[in-house]
Amino acid sequence: MARPRKPLLSRERIVETARALVDAEGLAAVSTRRLAAELGVSGPSLYNHFRTKDQILEAVADSVSAQVDLSMFEPDDARDWRTALHDWAVSYRAALTLHPNIVPVLARGPGRRPAGLRLADAVFGAMVDAGWPAAQATSIGALMRYFVMGSAIGSFAGGFVDDEAAYDPADYPHLGQAHLLADRQQVIDERAFEVGLRALLDGLALQYEQVAARA
Repeated sequence: MARPRKPLLSRERIVETARALVDAEGLAAVSTRRLAAELGVSGPSLYNHFRTKDQILEAVADSVSAQVDLSMFEPDDARDWRTALHDWAVSYRAALTLHPNIVPVLARGPGRRPAGLRLADAVFGAMVDAGWPAAQATSIGALMRYFVMGSAIGSFAGGFVDDEAAYDPADYPHLGQAHLLADRQQVIDERAFEVGLRALLDGLALQYEQVAARA
């Protein structure tokens, strides 16, 4: 019988399958035994590509980082530092909200993950090129990472039930319409993210004026 044109197993196929499992069932669903069953291969064959489950999860995390748009930080892009940060943060959050279950792995930091390191390098480099001192550029990268990851890991609006009787006005006099939030979860969460993002950028813009004045 002719050999298949494509190998039965590859790093990309393992990562795609593991990412689908994480998205659907969470980090605990991933094991070498479960992945082997999903891929229709023997467990030991996975070790030709990944030595441990943690390596697989690291690769899944990096595949999500690779979905983030970094074009705004390219040298030939005309966006200023504030607009670039805004557009990058929106793209970053969009990638994480598609894969929220992998955020705890991403929150460990980029480590040795190539896409995660390219992301960190692009943000830091763009801020330094814009005139921010290196220490403040580092703080900006950390600040934006905290904010974006926090916004992606859970939903404020989704934390309320849609039962009007759940929030007795005698106990919660200001939550009379809280039961309506869950039905508008995406709109409310995206609006809250944009409000917070613009507030952060406004504050950074004030600091940037001080940096420029000292320079």
